[in-house]
Amino acid sequence: MRLNGSEPSRRNASQLRKQMTPPEIGLWLALRANSAGLRFRRQYSAGPYILDFYCAPARLAIEVDGEAHARGDRPARDAERDAWLAEQGVRTMRYAAQEVLEHLDGVVTQIMSIATKRRDQLNPPPQGGGGSAKR
Repeated sequence: MRLNGSEPSRRNASQLRKQMTPPEIGLWLALRANSAGLRFRRQYSAGPYILDFYCAPARLAIEVDGEAHARGDRPARDAERDAWLAEQGVRTMRYAAQEVLEHLDGVVTQIMSIATKRRDQLNPPPQGGGGSAKR
């Protein structure tokens, strides 16, 4: 199942890719260089939302939250967004921007662990040795 973004969110995502924050840039560079062969997209449009990072084979969204996410109506809006994503079969992982800056290696290790487990659960290898073995 593919997540499709609305036209306004696709336009906004394109602009946000040009304005990434330092924690987002650091995480993006680390996720791109992963050894598991997982492809992550940045500022990915999904429905009316824009995900900081998205790994389609694992149906995993990664959000890097700045201080504003703890204020005003942002916690409720984030919860609504996470619930919408869960209805689409997407798990959301949230990290504080400061945590990404201070513990990038640990954050990446955790993301990759969960992403590879989810990928393997969602896309199991074929059973019964149905491959094309030559004799």
